[in-house]
Order: sequence, then C-alpha cells, then structure tokens
Amino acid sequence: MIRPICKDMTILSQKSTPATKEDLPVLDDLLDTLRANADRCVGMAADMIGVNKRIIAFSIGQMNIPMINPFITKRSHPYETEEGCLSHEGVRKTTRYESIEVEYFDYNFKPQKQTFTGFAAQIIQHEIDHCDGIVI
Repeated sequence: MIRPICKDMTILSQKSTPATKEDLPVLDDLLDTLRANADRCVGMAADMIGVNKRIIAFSIGQMNIPMINPFITKRSHPYETEEGCLSHEGVRKTTRYESIEVEYFDYNFKPQKQTFTGFAAQIIQHEIDHCDGIVI
C-alpha cells in the first residue's frame, strides 16, 4: 500500500526500534511507496511513512533493495555533499563516506554483510540516518 510521506519532525527525529518478521507488511508498504515516488526519490526509511521501525529501502536502477535492521560497521573516505529529502524542503550539507560496510537482514531475515560505494553508499547512509533520528 502506498502511504503518505511523513513530514512531522517529532516522528522523524525519533530513533527507530528494531524490526521483526511481524513488520514485513511495513517493508512492503515502504517498497510500494518508494516505487510510487521513483521520479523524485531513490531511498526511504520506515519513519518516512510514519512507522518507527529500523527498515530502509533504496533503488539502484530498476532494482529496489530492502534492508531490515541495517547498521554501518565500517566507513572510509569521507566527503562533503548536499542532499534533499522528501520529508523536508530544500537541500542540506552533510558528510558522507565513499565506502561503507553494512550488516542487515534481507527480506527473508537472512543476515547479510555487504560493502557499498559511491551513490548507493550515500543513499544507504541517508536512510540509516533516518533510522537514527537524524534528518538531513
């Protein structure tokens, strides 16, 4: 189900709680909402649809990748950039890392560990910030 984008900073500034298998419908809604906003969005976190769970999804080309309970375990090569977000107007400056290693669970709750670089790494960092109550 496509959900409206949350712009309430009280909700967006809260740290997300860990997701469980019972939260898979939230992930499905997040993926539906990401697809519906594909013309202006490359990643979303569950708080962006008003749900305080540690779930993100992002797009690489036509593929949407879900991550449940993601955590960045390694970072390297910081750089300064500007980012926008559907949850607020305009762009803001932030520091990102060119390469990150992320541990997470996939849609089937199988543990994953993967390294991401470039734009994919930037998107993931933005969405994990959402999970940590940080709005860029």
